[in-house]
Amino acid sequence: MLSCHWPSGSGKNYSDNPSAGGPQTIESQLKDSGFLYSRESQRWPNVGRYKVDVSSFESLALPELQVKVDTDLFIIDEVGKMELFSSSFFPAVLRVLESNIPLLASVPIPKSGRDIPGVARLKNHPGATMCMLNTSNRDAMKEQIYSNLINLLQNQ
Repeated sequence: MLSCHWPSGSGKNYSDNPSAGGPQTIESQLKDSGFLYSRESQRWPNVGRYKVDVSSFESLALPELQVKVDTDLFIIDEVGKMELFSSSFFPAVLRVLESNIPLLASVPIPKSGRDIPGVARLKNHPGATMCMLNTSNRDAMKEQIYSNLINLLQNQ
């Protein structure tokens, strides 16, 4: 597994306006996207000021995490607090890890100095390679990450 930290200010945009790129999951086979948060729901769990629609997240993300014979690479952006509100998401990620199919995943930098337990487990996985990305190294790291992924894919 290759995992990358995305520091705040790295270009990810979590705007109040969903059309400006708020948190979303893309279901790649159907090219369909769904916005999975709201600032108004009283019943959804929250991350910061956003409420997470766990069932919508699961309906979009879990089918994409099915290990299939013709899958060469999984990319997950990101494995964080919002995603881990789903009790089914982390076991699906673990199944991907156990499949030995290469996985590129981003994980958050711990805010209080401690990782979220699921994130720590991924970072400590025996096959994990961690990269810390920031605005000064992200372009150079792109080549290193690409080379690592090509090597993983060629050695399957």
